[in-house]
Amino acid sequence: MQTIQIQTTQNVGIQYAVAGLGERIGAYLLDSVIIGAYVIIVMFLLTSVGINTYWIFILFYLPAFFYHLISEALMDGQSIGKKQFGLKVVRLDGNPVTLGNYVMRWILRLVDISITSGAVALLSIAVTKEGQRIGDIAAGTTVVRLREQRPVQSHQVIEQIDSDYVPQFKSAASLRAEDIELIRQALSTYKSTGNVQPILAITEKVKEHLQIESDMPPVTFLYTILKDYSYLNSQ
Repeated sequence: MQTIQIQTTQNVGIQYAVAGLGERIGAYLLDSVIIGAYVIIVMFLLTSVGINTYWIFILFYLPAFFYHLISEALMDGQSIGKKQFGLKVVRLDGNPVTLGNYVMRWILRLVDISITSGAVALLSIAVTKEGQRIGDIAAGTTVVRLREQRPVQSHQVIEQIDSDYVPQFKSAASLRAEDIELIRQALSTYKSTGNVQPILAITEKVKEHLQIESDMPPVTFLYTILKDYSYLNSQ
């Protein structure tokens, strides 16, 4: 399994599995079925009511034309196909993917897929280290396989939480699954390497985001946040 490590803006390295060719093809085919179904339905509805004006057809077909750009921009790097296969577009420098990145990927689909029937994309994905098609290379992105996101479990970083547990930071419930994954990764890195820098960086980010003041040691603080998040989101 080909993997890459991306350094986030919180200075935490996260390892992702690069999306395989089969997965990307599967996601593309599913998206193509959705686009095709939309076009057929629109054509049927318009013709059934006697509308055959060219510009109206073009207007209703625009969502299909911009499908990949719109879905990735609105679904945080995913389309329906990518979501079904657990894939997502990410930037290699760890920053959030911008609209400009999505536009670049979408424009170069013309070269990657449309003109060459996908041959250029397949070749580029197969030979590049990060599994990138031409659009990804230009945008500084790639497509990765997401691990299943769920509330933190005892076998990951914390012990089983008692039913009478009293959360210390109730605002921890507002954290996103991505935030919890960053905390988990920072603790895992500290446990395996002793590198405290990711711990310190993510601790400050969490305190700032949740507007928390605490004198707890950073490691204890993060474990407490994980326990509070897990408990509050299981109620």
